[in-house]
Amino acid sequence: MHAFRSHTCAELNKSHVGETVRLSGWVHRVRDHGGILFIDLRDHYGMTQVLADPDSPAFAEVEKVRSEWCIRIDGEVKARDESLINPKLPTGEIEVFVREIEVLGAAEELPLMVFGDQEYPEETRLRYRYLDLRREAMQDNMKLRSDVVSSIRRRMWDKGFREYQTPIITASSPEGARDFLVPSRLHPGRFYALPQAPQIFKQLIMVSGFDRYFQIAPCFRDEDPRADRSPTDFYQLDMEMSFATQQDVFDTIQPVIEGVFEEFGGGHKVDKHWPQIKYADAMRWYGTDKPDLRNPIKMQDVSDHFRGSGFAIFAKLLEQDGTEIRAIPAPTGGSRKFCDRMNSFAQKEGLPGMGYIFWRDGENGMEAAGPLAKNIGPERTEAIRQQLGLGKGDAAFFLGGKPAAFESVAGRARNVIGEELGLTEKDRFAFCWIVDFPMYEKDDETGAIDFSHNPFSMPQGGMEALEGDPLQVLGYQYDLACNGYELISGAIRNHRLDTMFKAFSLAGYTEDEVRARFPSLVNAFRFGAPPHGGCAAGIDRIVMLLADQVNIREVIMFPMNQRAEDLMMGAPTLPTNDQLRELRLRVVPQED
Repeated sequence: MHAFRSHTCAELNKSHVGETVRLSGWVHRVRDHGGILFIDLRDHYGMTQVLADPDSPAFAEVEKVRSEWCIRIDGEVKARDESLINPKLPTGEIEVFVREIEVLGAAEELPLMVFGDQEYPEETRLRYRYLDLRREAMQDNMKLRSDVVSSIRRRMWDKGFREYQTPIITASSPEGARDFLVPSRLHPGRFYALPQAPQIFKQLIMVSGFDRYFQIAPCFRDEDPRADRSPTDFYQLDMEMSFATQQDVFDTIQPVIEGVFEEFGGGHKVDKHWPQIKYADAMRWYGTDKPDLRNPIKMQDVSDHFRGSGFAIFAKLLEQDGTEIRAIPAPTGGSRKFCDRMNSFAQKEGLPGMGYIFWRDGENGMEAAGPLAKNIGPERTEAIRQQLGLGKGDAAFFLGGKPAAFESVAGRARNVIGEELGLTEKDRFAFCWIVDFPMYEKDDETGAIDFSHNPFSMPQGGMEALEGDPLQVLGYQYDLACNGYELISGAIRNHRLDTMFKAFSLAGYTEDEVRARFPSLVNAFRFGAPPHGGCAAGIDRIVMLLADQVNIREVIMFPMNQRAEDLMMGAPTLPTNDQLRELRLRVVPQED
Protein backbone atom coordinates (compact mmCIF):
# COMPACT_ATOMS: atom_id res chain seq x y z
CA MET A 1 0.00 0.00 0.00
CA HIS A 2 1.12 3.57 -0.67
CA ALA A 3 2.92 5.22 2.25
CA PHE A 4 0.20 7.83 2.73
CA ARG A 5 -3.00 6.94 0.92
CA SER A 6 -4.76 4.35 -1.19
CA HIS A 7 -7.58 6.79 -2.02
CA THR A 8 -8.34 10.48 -1.72
CA CYS A 9 -10.99 11.72 0.68
CA ALA A 10 -13.47 12.08 -2.19
CA GLU A 11 -13.15 8.65 -3.81
CA LEU A 12 -14.73 6.10 -1.54
CA ASN A 13 -18.29 4.91 -2.11
CA LYS A 14 -20.50 1.84 -1.55
CA SER A 15 -18.45 -0.24 -3.98
CA HIS A 16 -15.52 -0.07 -1.53
CA VAL A 17 -17.44 -1.49 1.46
CA GLY A 18 -15.35 -4.19 3.18
CA GLU A 19 -12.02 -2.94 1.81
CA THR A 20 -9.08 -1.87 3.95
CA VAL A 21 -8.00 1.61 2.90
CA ARG A 22 -5.47 4.27 3.83
CA LEU A 23 -6.40 7.98 3.89
CA SER A 24 -4.38 11.09 4.69
CA GLY A 25 -5.61 14.60 5.31
CA TRP A 26 -6.54 17.22 7.86
CA VAL A 27 -8.91 16.84 10.79
CA HIS A 28 -11.76 19.11 9.76
CA ARG A 29 -13.67 18.56 12.99
CA VAL A 30 -14.01 15.99 15.78
CA ARG A 31 -17.36 14.92 17.27
CA ASP A 32 -17.88 12.73 20.35
CA HIS A 33 -21.20 10.86 20.17
CA GLY A 34 -21.50 8.95 23.40
CA GLY A 35 -18.01 7.50 23.38
CA ILE A 36 -17.80 7.04 19.62
CA LEU A 37 -15.42 9.53 18.03
CA PHE A 38 -16.23 10.81 14.55
CA ILE A 39 -13.66 12.72 12.47
CA ASP A 40 -14.40 14.56 9.24
CA LEU A 41 -11.14 13.94 7.38
CA ARG A 42 -10.44 16.48 4.63
CA ASP A 43 -7.98 16.70 1.79
CA HIS A 44 -7.87 18.84 -1.37
CA TYR A 45 -10.44 16.62 -3.07
CA GLY A 46 -13.16 16.23 -0.48
CA MET A 47 -14.23 14.80 2.87
CA THR A 48 -14.62 11.33 4.38
CA GLN A 49 -16.13 10.50 7.76
CA VAL A 50 -13.95 8.20 9.84
CA LEU A 51 -14.78 6.85 13.29
CA ALA A 52 -13.34 4.97 16.21
CA ASP A 53 -15.02 3.35 19.20
CA PRO A 54 -13.43 1.90 22.34
CA ASP A 55 -13.00 -1.44 20.51
CA SER A 56 -10.67 0.19 17.97
CA PRO A 57 -6.96 -0.36 18.70
CA ALA A 58 -6.40 3.26 17.68
CA PHE A 59 -9.08 4.75 19.98
CA ALA A 60 -6.64 6.20 22.54
CA GLU A 61 -4.65 7.95 19.81
CA VAL A 62 -7.77 9.21 18.05
CA GLU A 63 -8.86 10.87 21.33
CA LYS A 64 -5.75 13.08 21.17
CA VAL A 65 -6.24 14.62 17.74
CA ARG A 66 -7.55 18.14 17.31
CA SER A 67 -8.74 20.36 14.45
CA GLU A 68 -6.27 20.77 11.59
CA TRP A 69 -3.91 18.04 12.70
CA CYS A 70 -2.57 16.30 9.63
CA ILE A 71 -3.05 12.54 10.05
CA ARG A 72 -2.94 9.21 8.23
CA ILE A 73 -5.44 6.49 9.04
CA ASP A 74 -5.87 2.87 8.03
CA GLY A 75 -9.29 1.35 8.36
CA GLU A 76 -12.20 -0.64 7.01
CA VAL A 77 -14.87 0.90 4.75
CA LYS A 78 -18.39 0.39 6.12
CA ALA A 79 -21.80 1.32 4.75
CA ARG A 80 -23.74 3.92 6.69
CA ASP A 81 -27.23 3.19 7.92
CA GLU A 82 -29.87 4.48 5.50
CA SER A 83 -30.91 7.19 7.97
CA LEU A 84 -27.33 8.46 8.30
CA ILE A 85 -26.47 8.82 4.62
CA ASN A 86 -25.25 12.34 3.74
CA PRO A 87 -26.34 13.06 0.14
CA LYS A 88 -24.30 16.30 0.09
CA LEU A 89 -21.03 14.37 0.11
CA PRO A 90 -19.73 12.05 -2.65
CA THR A 91 -18.56 9.81 0.22
CA GLY A 92 -21.83 10.22 2.14
CA GLU A 93 -22.88 6.56 1.84
CA ILE A 94 -19.85 5.18 3.68
CA GLU A 95 -17.60 5.74 6.68
CA VAL A 96 -14.21 4.29 7.62
CA PHE A 97 -13.64 2.43 10.91
CA VAL A 98 -10.15 3.39 12.11
CA ARG A 99 -7.74 0.52 12.86
CA GLU A 100 -4.51 2.53 12.88
CA ILE A 101 -3.59 6.22 13.01
CA GLU A 102 -0.37 8.17 12.52
CA VAL A 103 0.01 11.88 13.27
CA LEU A 104 1.85 13.40 10.32
CA GLY A 105 1.74 16.96 11.63
CA ALA A 106 0.21 18.21 14.87
CA ALA A 107 -1.30 21.72 14.98
CA GLU A 108 -1.01 24.31 17.73
CA GLU A 109 -3.95 26.47 18.80
CA LEU A 110 -5.41 27.96 15.62
CA PRO A 111 -5.48 31.73 15.00
CA LEU A 112 -8.48 31.14 12.71
CA MET A 113 -10.79 28.18 12.31
CA VAL A 114 -10.98 26.34 9.01
CA PHE A 115 -14.25 24.62 9.87
CA GLY A 116 -17.36 26.80 9.63
CA ASP A 117 -17.84 30.18 8.04
CA GLN A 118 -16.74 32.55 10.80
CA GLU A 119 -15.55 35.97 9.69
CA TYR A 120 -12.01 37.03 10.59
CA PRO A 121 -10.18 40.35 10.11
CA GLU A 122 -8.41 40.55 6.77
CA GLU A 123 -5.09 41.13 8.53
CA THR A 124 -5.47 37.78 10.33
CA ARG A 125 -6.48 36.00 7.14
CA LEU A 126 -3.50 37.35 5.21
CA ARG A 127 -0.98 36.73 7.99
CA TYR A 128 -2.08 33.09 8.20
CA ARG A 129 -2.99 32.74 4.53
CA TYR A 130 -2.02 29.05 4.42
CA LEU A 131 -4.77 28.38 6.98
CA ASP A 132 -7.24 30.69 5.26
CA LEU A 133 -6.62 28.86 2.00
CA ARG A 134 -7.66 25.56 3.59
CA ARG A 135 -11.23 26.86 3.87
CA GLU A 136 -13.67 25.43 1.36
CA ALA A 137 -14.60 28.75 -0.26
CA MET A 138 -10.95 29.68 -0.78
CA GLN A 139 -10.11 26.23 -2.15
CA ASP A 140 -12.99 26.65 -4.61
CA ASN A 141 -11.80 30.12 -5.64
CA MET A 142 -8.25 28.98 -6.32
CA LYS A 143 -9.39 25.90 -8.24
CA LEU A 144 -11.68 28.13 -10.27
CA ARG A 145 -8.78 30.46 -11.04
CA SER A 146 -6.60 27.57 -12.20
CA ASP A 147 -9.40 26.14 -14.34
CA VAL A 148 -10.13 29.54 -15.91
CA VAL A 149 -6.48 30.05 -16.87
CA SER A 150 -6.35 26.55 -18.35
CA SER A 151 -9.53 27.20 -20.34
CA ILE A 152 -8.20 30.53 -21.65
CA ARG A 153 -4.99 28.87 -22.80
CA ARG A 154 -6.87 26.14 -24.67
CA ARG A 155 -9.17 28.67 -26.33
CA MET A 156 -6.28 30.89 -27.43
CA TRP A 157 -4.41 27.94 -28.94
CA ASP A 158 -7.61 26.95 -30.75
CA LYS A 159 -7.70 30.48 -32.22
CA GLY A 160 -4.26 29.98 -33.76
CA PHE A 161 -2.28 31.88 -31.12
CA ARG A 162 1.03 30.69 -29.70
CA GLU A 163 2.26 31.47 -26.20
CA TYR A 164 5.56 33.32 -25.87
CA GLN A 165 7.22 34.61 -22.71
CA THR A 166 8.58 38.14 -22.38
CA PRO A 167 11.21 39.42 -19.90
CA ILE A 168 10.47 40.15 -16.26
CA ILE A 169 13.56 42.32 -15.78
CA THR A 170 13.57 45.16 -18.29
CA ALA A 171 13.87 48.93 -18.74
CA SER A 172 11.62 51.48 -17.12
CA SER A 173 8.78 52.56 -19.41
CA PRO A 174 6.22 55.26 -18.63
CA GLU A 175 2.80 53.60 -18.96
CA GLY A 176 0.68 55.59 -16.53
CA ALA A 177 1.69 53.96 -13.23
CA ARG A 178 4.82 53.88 -11.08
CA ASP A 179 7.49 51.31 -11.87
CA PHE A 180 9.03 48.91 -9.41
CA LEU A 181 12.73 49.58 -9.81
CA VAL A 182 15.45 46.93 -9.37
CA PRO A 183 19.01 48.16 -8.65
CA SER A 184 21.77 46.66 -10.76
CA ARG A 185 24.80 45.22 -8.96
CA LEU A 186 26.88 45.04 -12.15
CA HIS A 187 25.98 48.60 -13.18
CA PRO A 188 26.04 50.67 -9.98
CA GLY A 189 23.64 53.58 -9.94
CA ARG A 190 21.52 52.14 -12.74
CA PHE A 191 18.20 50.35 -12.40
CA TYR A 192 16.10 47.76 -14.14
CA ALA A 193 12.30 47.81 -13.84
CA LEU A 194 9.64 45.16 -13.48
CA PRO A 195 7.33 45.47 -16.51
CA GLN A 196 4.03 47.26 -16.00
CA ALA A 197 2.86 45.18 -18.98
CA PRO A 198 4.52 43.40 -21.92
CA GLN A 199 3.30 46.26 -24.17
CA ILE A 200 6.51 47.08 -26.04
CA PHE A 201 7.73 43.48 -26.14
CA LYS A 202 4.53 42.21 -27.73
CA GLN A 203 4.70 44.94 -30.36
CA LEU A 204 8.29 43.91 -31.09
CA ILE A 205 7.10 40.31 -31.43
CA MET A 206 4.79 41.48 -34.22
CA VAL A 207 7.65 43.38 -35.89
CA SER A 208 9.65 40.14 -35.61
CA GLY A 209 7.16 38.40 -37.90
CA PHE A 210 5.17 36.35 -35.39
CA ASP A 211 1.52 36.71 -36.37
CA ARG A 212 -0.45 35.81 -33.23
CA TYR A 213 0.99 36.06 -29.71
CA PHE A 214 -0.53 35.50 -26.30
CA GLN A 215 0.74 35.08 -22.78
CA ILE A 216 -0.66 34.77 -19.26
CA ALA A 217 1.58 37.61 -18.19
CA PRO A 218 2.52 38.95 -14.75
CA CYS A 219 2.43 42.74 -14.58
CA PHE A 220 3.91 44.96 -11.88
CA ARG A 221 2.64 48.39 -10.95
CA ASP A 222 3.29 50.40 -7.82
CA GLU A 223 -0.32 51.53 -7.43
CA ASP A 224 -2.63 52.57 -4.65
CA PRO A 225 -4.82 49.57 -3.76
CA ARG A 226 -8.54 49.24 -4.46
CA ALA A 227 -10.99 46.42 -3.86
CA ASP A 228 -10.79 45.41 -7.55
CA ARG A 229 -7.06 46.01 -8.05
CA SER A 230 -3.89 44.58 -6.52
CA PRO A 231 -1.38 47.21 -5.31
CA THR A 232 1.69 45.40 -6.64
CA ASP A 233 1.21 42.70 -9.25
CA PHE A 234 -1.51 41.06 -11.29
CA TYR A 235 -1.92 38.68 -14.21
CA GLN A 236 -3.44 39.37 -17.59
CA LEU A 237 -4.24 37.53 -20.77
CA ASP A 238 -1.99 39.49 -23.10
CA MET A 239 -2.52 39.13 -26.85
CA GLU A 240 -1.43 40.80 -30.08
CA MET A 241 -2.23 40.24 -33.77
CA SER A 242 -0.59 41.43 -36.98
CA PHE A 243 -2.54 42.78 -39.98
CA ALA A 244 -5.59 43.22 -37.74
CA THR A 245 -8.29 45.85 -37.49
CA GLN A 246 -10.15 46.84 -34.34
CA GLN A 247 -13.06 44.61 -35.35
CA ASP A 248 -10.67 41.69 -35.91
CA VAL A 249 -9.54 41.97 -32.29
CA PHE A 250 -13.16 42.08 -31.09
CA ASP A 251 -14.15 39.07 -33.20
CA THR A 252 -11.16 37.10 -31.92
CA ILE A 253 -11.37 37.75 -28.19
CA GLN A 254 -15.17 37.71 -27.76
CA PRO A 255 -15.59 33.92 -28.22
CA VAL A 256 -12.74 33.33 -25.76
CA ILE A 257 -14.19 35.49 -22.99
CA GLU A 258 -17.78 34.49 -23.76
CA GLY A 259 -16.83 30.81 -23.64
CA VAL A 260 -15.03 31.16 -20.30
CA PHE A 261 -18.03 32.91 -18.73
CA GLU A 262 -20.40 30.26 -20.10
CA GLU A 263 -18.16 27.49 -18.79
CA PHE A 264 -17.63 28.89 -15.29
CA GLY A 265 -20.51 31.36 -14.85
CA GLY A 266 -22.61 29.09 -12.67
CA GLY A 267 -25.59 29.15 -15.01
CA HIS A 268 -25.81 32.95 -15.18
CA LYS A 269 -26.95 34.36 -18.50
CA VAL A 270 -24.02 35.46 -20.70
CA ASP A 271 -24.90 38.20 -23.18
CA LYS A 272 -24.17 37.25 -26.79
CA HIS A 273 -24.56 40.75 -28.18
CA TRP A 274 -21.77 43.07 -27.06
CA PRO A 275 -22.71 46.62 -28.07
CA GLN A 276 -20.02 49.08 -29.10
CA ILE A 277 -20.59 52.30 -27.18
CA LYS A 278 -18.67 55.48 -27.90
CA TYR A 279 -16.74 56.81 -24.91
CA ALA A 280 -18.60 60.13 -25.05
CA ASP A 281 -21.96 58.32 -25.03
CA ALA A 282 -20.91 56.05 -22.16
CA MET A 283 -20.03 59.06 -20.02
CA ARG A 284 -23.26 60.84 -21.03
CA TRP A 285 -25.56 57.87 -20.45
CA TYR A 286 -23.86 56.07 -17.57
CA GLY A 287 -21.37 58.49 -16.01
CA THR A 288 -18.54 55.98 -16.43
CA ASP A 289 -16.53 54.25 -19.13
CA LYS A 290 -17.19 50.87 -17.49
CA PRO A 291 -20.99 50.79 -17.30
CA ASP A 292 -23.04 48.03 -15.72
CA LEU A 293 -25.57 47.26 -18.46
CA ARG A 294 -27.52 44.93 -16.21
CA ASN A 295 -29.00 48.20 -14.98
CA PRO A 296 -31.34 49.55 -17.70
CA ILE A 297 -31.21 53.18 -16.51
CA LYS A 298 -29.79 55.58 -19.10
CA MET A 299 -29.17 59.19 -18.13
CA GLN A 300 -30.28 62.03 -20.41
CA ASP A 301 -29.44 65.69 -20.96
CA VAL A 302 -32.46 67.79 -19.91
CA SER A 303 -30.78 71.20 -19.97
CA ASP A 304 -33.34 72.79 -22.31
CA HIS A 305 -36.12 72.29 -19.78
CA PHE A 306 -34.27 74.31 -17.13
CA ARG A 307 -33.00 77.24 -19.23
CA GLY A 308 -34.80 80.37 -18.08
CA SER A 309 -36.86 78.34 -15.61
CA GLY A 310 -37.98 79.28 -12.13
CA PHE A 311 -35.33 77.05 -10.60
CA ALA A 312 -32.63 79.71 -10.32
CA ILE A 313 -29.77 77.40 -9.34
CA PHE A 314 -29.95 75.40 -12.58
CA ALA A 315 -31.00 78.36 -14.73
CA LYS A 316 -27.95 80.43 -13.69
CA LEU A 317 -25.68 77.42 -13.96
CA LEU A 318 -26.66 76.95 -17.60
CA GLU A 319 -25.55 80.50 -18.40
CA GLN A 320 -21.95 79.30 -18.01
CA ASP A 321 -20.15 77.65 -20.92
CA GLY A 322 -19.80 73.89 -20.87
CA THR A 323 -22.51 73.20 -18.30
CA GLU A 324 -25.56 70.98 -18.53
CA ILE A 325 -28.28 69.37 -16.43
CA ARG A 326 -28.52 65.62 -16.52
CA ALA A 327 -31.46 63.48 -15.40
CA ILE A 328 -31.28 60.00 -13.90
CA PRO A 329 -34.64 58.22 -14.45
CA ALA A 330 -35.79 56.08 -11.52
CA PRO A 331 -38.67 53.79 -12.57
CA THR A 332 -40.76 52.77 -9.51
CA GLY A 333 -38.80 55.22 -7.33
CA GLY A 334 -41.67 57.66 -6.96
CA SER A 335 -41.89 58.08 -3.20
CA ARG A 336 -40.68 60.91 -1.02
CA LYS A 337 -38.95 58.41 1.26
CA PHE A 338 -36.81 57.04 -1.59
CA CYS A 339 -36.12 60.53 -2.95
CA ASP A 340 -34.94 61.70 0.47
CA ARG A 341 -32.69 58.62 0.69
CA MET A 342 -31.05 59.48 -2.63
CA ASN A 343 -30.68 63.09 -1.54
CA SER A 344 -28.77 61.83 1.52
CA PHE A 345 -26.60 59.70 -0.80
CA ALA A 346 -25.64 62.83 -2.76
CA GLN A 347 -24.73 64.66 0.44
CA LYS A 348 -22.48 61.77 1.51
CA GLU A 349 -20.78 62.12 -1.88
CA GLY A 350 -19.93 65.73 -1.05
CA LEU A 351 -22.76 67.44 -2.93
CA PRO A 352 -25.27 69.81 -1.31
CA GLY A 353 -28.02 67.49 -2.50
CA MET A 354 -29.69 66.12 -5.61
CA GLY A 355 -32.82 67.63 -7.15
CA TYR A 356 -35.74 65.31 -7.83
CA ILE A 357 -39.25 65.07 -9.22
CA PHE A 358 -41.63 62.19 -8.61
CA TRP A 359 -45.02 61.45 -10.10
CA ARG A 360 -47.99 60.30 -8.02
CA ASP A 361 -51.78 60.25 -7.86
CA GLY A 362 -53.32 63.70 -7.55
CA GLU A 363 -56.79 65.19 -7.42
CA ASN A 364 -56.97 65.41 -11.20
CA GLY A 365 -54.97 62.31 -12.06
CA MET A 366 -51.20 62.05 -12.10
CA GLU A 367 -49.28 64.97 -10.61
CA ALA A 368 -45.61 65.89 -10.25
CA ALA A 369 -44.22 66.46 -6.76
CA GLY A 370 -41.01 67.71 -5.21
CA PRO A 371 -39.25 71.09 -4.94
CA LEU A 372 -38.13 71.12 -8.58
CA ALA A 373 -41.66 70.54 -9.89
CA LYS A 374 -42.96 73.52 -7.93
CA ASN A 375 -40.18 75.79 -9.22
CA ILE A 376 -40.30 74.99 -12.94
CA GLY A 377 -44.04 74.52 -13.31
CA PRO A 378 -46.29 71.80 -14.78
CA GLU A 379 -45.48 72.40 -18.47
CA ARG A 380 -41.73 71.91 -18.11
CA THR A 381 -42.23 69.05 -15.66
CA GLU A 382 -44.49 67.24 -18.12
CA ALA A 383 -41.94 67.75 -20.92
CA ILE A 384 -39.26 66.15 -18.73
CA ARG A 385 -41.53 63.21 -17.91
CA GLN A 386 -42.27 62.58 -21.57
CA GLN A 387 -38.61 62.84 -22.60
CA LEU A 388 -37.62 60.32 -19.93
CA GLY A 389 -40.55 57.99 -20.63
CA LEU A 390 -41.70 57.95 -17.02
CA GLY A 391 -45.12 57.62 -15.46
CA LYS A 392 -47.02 57.40 -12.20
CA GLY A 393 -44.90 55.88 -9.41
CA ASP A 394 -41.64 56.90 -11.08
CA ALA A 395 -39.05 59.55 -10.22
CA ALA A 396 -36.12 61.40 -11.76
CA PHE A 397 -33.01 62.86 -10.13
CA PHE A 398 -31.00 65.80 -11.46
CA LEU A 399 -27.37 66.91 -11.31
CA GLY A 400 -25.86 69.93 -13.00
CA GLY A 401 -22.59 71.67 -13.78
CA LYS A 402 -19.64 70.79 -15.96
CA PRO A 403 -20.00 67.08 -16.74
CA ALA A 404 -16.46 66.23 -15.63
CA ALA A 405 -17.34 67.54 -12.16
CA PHE A 406 -20.52 65.51 -11.60
CA GLU A 407 -20.45 62.53 -13.98
CA SER A 408 -18.74 60.14 -11.57
CA VAL A 409 -21.26 60.92 -8.80
CA ALA A 410 -24.12 60.58 -11.29
CA GLY A 411 -22.76 57.21 -12.36
CA ARG A 412 -22.63 55.99 -8.76
CA ALA A 413 -26.14 57.33 -8.13
CA ARG A 414 -27.37 55.42 -11.18
CA ASN A 415 -25.87 52.22 -9.72
CA VAL A 416 -27.46 52.80 -6.31
CA ILE A 417 -30.87 53.52 -7.86
CA GLY A 418 -30.68 50.37 -9.97
CA GLU A 419 -29.72 48.26 -6.93
CA GLU A 420 -32.25 49.71 -4.48
CA LEU A 421 -35.17 49.56 -6.91
CA GLY A 422 -34.35 46.01 -7.98
CA LEU A 423 -33.76 47.03 -11.60
CA THR A 424 -30.28 45.51 -11.89
CA GLU A 425 -30.33 41.88 -13.06
CA LYS A 426 -28.20 39.78 -10.73
CA ASP A 427 -27.95 36.56 -12.74
CA ARG A 428 -26.41 38.02 -15.88
CA PHE A 429 -23.03 38.95 -17.35
CA ALA A 430 -23.54 42.03 -19.53
CA PHE A 431 -20.64 43.04 -21.78
CA CYS A 432 -20.02 46.11 -23.90
CA TRP A 433 -17.11 47.54 -25.86
CA ILE A 434 -16.25 51.16 -25.11
CA VAL A 435 -14.71 52.68 -28.26
CA ASP A 436 -13.61 56.02 -29.71
CA PHE A 437 -11.60 57.19 -26.73
CA PRO A 438 -10.16 60.72 -27.07
CA MET A 439 -6.41 60.63 -27.74
CA TYR A 440 -5.71 63.82 -25.79
CA GLU A 441 -6.93 65.85 -22.84
CA LYS A 442 -6.27 69.37 -21.63
CA ASP A 443 -5.03 70.21 -18.14
CA ASP A 444 -7.56 72.71 -16.75
CA GLU A 445 -4.89 74.57 -14.76
CA THR A 446 -1.98 74.73 -17.21
CA GLY A 447 -3.83 74.34 -20.50
CA ALA A 448 -1.23 71.76 -21.57
CA ILE A 449 -2.24 68.94 -23.92
CA ASP A 450 -1.33 65.39 -22.91
CA PHE A 451 -2.31 61.85 -23.81
CA SER A 452 -5.54 60.77 -22.14
CA HIS A 453 -5.06 57.05 -22.70
CA ASN A 454 -2.49 54.83 -24.43
CA PRO A 455 0.16 56.95 -26.24
CA PHE A 456 1.01 54.07 -28.60
CA SER A 457 -2.46 53.94 -30.16
CA MET A 458 -3.16 54.74 -33.79
CA PRO A 459 -5.19 57.94 -34.17
CA GLN A 460 -8.35 57.51 -36.20
CA GLY A 461 -7.63 59.20 -39.50
CA GLY A 462 -3.87 58.81 -39.16
CA MET A 463 -1.57 61.75 -39.83
CA GLU A 464 -4.36 63.86 -41.31
CA ALA A 465 -6.35 63.75 -38.05
CA LEU A 466 -3.35 65.12 -36.16
CA GLU A 467 -3.32 68.34 -38.19
CA GLY A 468 -6.49 69.69 -36.51
CA ASP A 469 -7.62 70.25 -32.92
CA PRO A 470 -5.93 67.61 -30.73
CA LEU A 471 -8.98 67.45 -28.43
CA GLN A 472 -11.08 66.22 -31.36
CA VAL A 473 -8.72 63.34 -32.22
CA LEU A 474 -10.06 59.87 -31.41
CA GLY A 475 -7.88 56.82 -31.04
CA TYR A 476 -8.32 53.20 -32.02
CA GLN A 477 -8.52 52.42 -28.31
CA TYR A 478 -11.10 50.21 -26.65
CA ASP A 479 -12.11 48.70 -23.33
CA LEU A 480 -14.43 45.82 -22.53
CA ALA A 481 -16.71 46.41 -19.56
CA CYS A 482 -18.70 43.74 -17.73
CA ASN A 483 -21.10 44.36 -14.85
CA GLY A 484 -19.40 47.64 -13.95
CA TYR A 485 -15.79 46.41 -14.19
CA GLU A 486 -13.18 46.96 -16.87
CA LEU A 487 -12.07 43.50 -18.04
CA ILE A 488 -10.08 44.32 -21.19
CA SER A 489 -8.13 47.28 -22.49
CA GLY A 490 -6.49 47.43 -25.89
CA ALA A 491 -5.73 49.35 -29.05
CA ILE A 492 -4.65 49.23 -32.64
CA ARG A 493 -1.04 50.39 -32.41
CA ASN A 494 0.61 53.33 -34.09
CA HIS A 495 3.19 51.51 -36.24
CA ARG A 496 4.23 54.43 -38.44
CA LEU A 497 7.14 56.56 -37.22
CA ASP A 498 5.99 59.80 -38.84
CA THR A 499 2.55 59.47 -37.24
CA MET A 500 4.08 58.51 -33.90
CA PHE A 501 6.42 61.52 -33.83
CA LYS A 502 3.53 63.82 -34.74
CA ALA A 503 1.25 62.29 -32.08
CA PHE A 504 3.87 62.78 -29.39
CA SER A 505 4.68 66.30 -30.55
CA LEU A 506 1.09 67.35 -29.83
CA ALA A 507 1.62 66.20 -26.23
CA GLY A 508 4.82 68.26 -25.97
CA TYR A 509 7.46 65.62 -26.76
CA THR A 510 10.22 66.33 -29.27
CA GLU A 511 11.38 63.70 -31.72
CA ASP A 512 14.65 63.36 -29.79
CA GLU A 513 12.70 62.74 -26.56
CA VAL A 514 10.62 60.01 -28.21
CA ARG A 515 13.76 58.36 -29.58
CA ALA A 516 15.38 58.51 -26.14
CA ARG A 517 12.35 57.19 -24.23
CA PHE A 518 11.31 54.41 -26.63
CA PRO A 519 14.48 53.45 -28.51
CA SER A 520 13.43 49.84 -29.16
CA LEU A 521 10.12 50.75 -30.82
CA VAL A 522 11.58 53.63 -32.81
CA ASN A 523 14.42 51.50 -34.13
CA ALA A 524 12.19 48.51 -34.88
CA PHE A 525 9.65 50.61 -36.77
CA ARG A 526 12.40 51.66 -39.18
CA PHE A 527 12.48 48.13 -40.62
CA GLY A 528 9.02 47.33 -41.95
CA ALA A 529 6.57 47.22 -39.05
CA PRO A 530 3.21 45.60 -39.85
CA PRO A 531 -0.12 47.09 -38.75
CA HIS A 532 -0.95 45.38 -35.48
CA GLY A 533 -3.15 45.57 -32.43
CA GLY A 534 -4.35 43.61 -29.45
CA CYS A 535 -5.57 43.80 -25.90
CA ALA A 536 -5.09 42.55 -22.38
CA ALA A 537 -7.73 40.94 -20.15
CA GLY A 538 -7.39 41.00 -16.36
CA ILE A 539 -7.28 37.42 -15.09
CA ASP A 540 -7.83 38.39 -11.44
CA ARG A 541 -10.85 40.52 -12.27
CA ILE A 542 -12.40 37.84 -14.52
CA VAL A 543 -12.11 35.26 -11.74
CA MET A 544 -13.45 37.76 -9.21
CA LEU A 545 -16.62 38.15 -11.28
CA LEU A 546 -17.00 34.41 -11.87
CA ALA A 547 -16.51 33.69 -8.16
CA ASP A 548 -19.09 36.38 -7.30
CA GLN A 549 -16.63 38.27 -5.13
CA VAL A 550 -16.25 42.03 -4.66
CA ASN A 551 -12.68 41.95 -3.33
CA ILE A 552 -9.93 40.83 -5.67
CA ARG A 553 -7.87 39.43 -2.77
CA GLU A 554 -10.42 36.61 -2.50
CA VAL A 555 -9.18 35.14 -5.80
CA ILE A 556 -5.41 35.72 -5.44
CA MET A 557 -3.44 33.00 -3.71
CA PHE A 558 -1.07 35.22 -1.73
CA PRO A 559 -2.21 38.86 -2.00
CA MET A 560 -0.83 41.98 -0.37
CA ASN A 561 -2.93 43.94 2.09
CA GLN A 562 -4.24 47.45 1.40
CA ARG A 563 -0.91 48.95 2.45
CA ALA A 564 0.97 46.83 -0.09
CA GLU A 565 2.41 44.62 2.66
CA ASP A 566 2.81 40.85 2.65
CA LEU A 567 2.05 40.06 6.29
CA MET A 568 2.81 36.38 5.84
CA MET A 569 6.30 36.85 4.35
CA GLY A 570 7.06 40.13 6.10
CA ALA A 571 7.56 42.11 2.89
CA PRO A 572 8.73 44.73 2.20
CA THR A 573 11.87 44.19 4.29
CA LEU A 574 14.81 46.37 5.21
CA PRO A 575 17.98 45.56 3.23
CA THR A 576 21.11 44.60 5.13
CA ASN A 577 24.09 46.92 5.16
CA ASP A 578 26.03 44.34 3.11
CA GLN A 579 23.32 44.36 0.42
CA LEU A 580 23.33 48.15 0.28
CA ARG A 581 27.14 48.30 0.05
CA GLU A 582 27.17 45.72 -2.75
CA LEU A 583 24.59 47.73 -4.70
CA ARG A 584 26.26 51.03 -3.75
CA LEU A 585 22.99 52.38 -2.38
CA ARG A 586 22.15 54.50 0.63
CA VAL A 587 18.68 54.65 2.21
CA VAL A 588 17.53 58.18 3.00
CA PRO A 589 15.66 58.16 6.34
CA GLN A 590 12.00 59.06 6.06
CA GLU A 591 11.20 62.51 7.42
CA ASP A 592 8.69 62.66 10.27
